[in-house]
Amino acid sequence: MSAIAESGAANERQSAARAVVAATVGNMLEWYDFAIYAAFAVPISKAFFPADSEVVSLLLGFVTFGLGFVARPFGAIVLGGFADRRGRRDALSLTILLMALGTGIIALCPGYNSIGLAAPIIILVARLIQGFSAGGEIGGALSTLVEHAPPQRRALFASFQQMSQGGSTMLSGLVAITIALLLPADAVTE
Repeated sequence: MSAIAESGAANERQSAARAVVAATVGNMLEWYDFAIYAAFAVPISKAFFPADSEVVSLLLGFVTFGLGFVARPFGAIVLGGFADRRGRRDALSLTILLMALGTGIIALCPGYNSIGLAAPIIILVARLIQGFSAGGEIGGALSTLVEHAPPQRRALFASFQQMSQGGSTMLSGLVAITIALLLPADAVTE
């Protein structure tokens, strides 16, 4: 094989490896944002969904969490069509931006004690953005993984999508445990 052909093949492998790593890490970050909400459901419920009963408060927090899953099919349809028109790279970049937007809104939103009913509404909108984003990300990430896999390794490469979801759940659990161990309880719940 000539040096030019070897160089081209090496560049192609390098490009494929970057695409696989980007799709896997991007998927992991998408699901990390989903899982970290669940890990902090109690403090989120207290801050944004106060009620006379802590159970009702927690249920409102979990309903809001669940509505993110309701938005996923809509994200899959809309962002899947966007990927077909503009390309998976643009679609995956958009999903990361949408997830960051949803997460940023949750992180920066003042609590119910500061802005009243606007707080749970803002959190609900942020969760819908996150769900929409997560729904659109799965198809693009999986397609990217399979397309960049060697023909005899497609199933292995496709499994990176599920592996990264599990990894994000473990990572969010470790972050939650670390925060709970390092910060006083009132700092976490306020």
